[in-house]
Amino acid sequence: MSSYKQASHVFWRCQYHIVWTPKYRYRILKNKVGRDVYRSINVYCEQLGCEVLELSVQLDHVHLVVMVPPKLSISKLMGALKAQDSVKALQ
Repeated sequence: MSSYKQASHVFWRCQYHIVWTPKYRYRILKNKVGRDVYRSINVYCEQLGCEVLELSVQLDHVHLVVMVPPKLSISKLMGALKAQDSVKALQ
């Protein structure tokens, strides 16, 4: 049971492998942009109560393995992450 988390009335292990790419798979996630995206994903996942198990920011895509609590939907998590990361990539 150690790999499971416990809430008030439930044991859970909602683990997702998520991959996403910039538009047209442009190679923009390098140098400072890649580091900022990596850092912002960790910060926002922590704020939302998620646990990042694996994270890899490549030149043209991002791999993320994350444990998400049942009270948070994947669409809300991805909406928050992609919105913040798109702002970082444009700066």
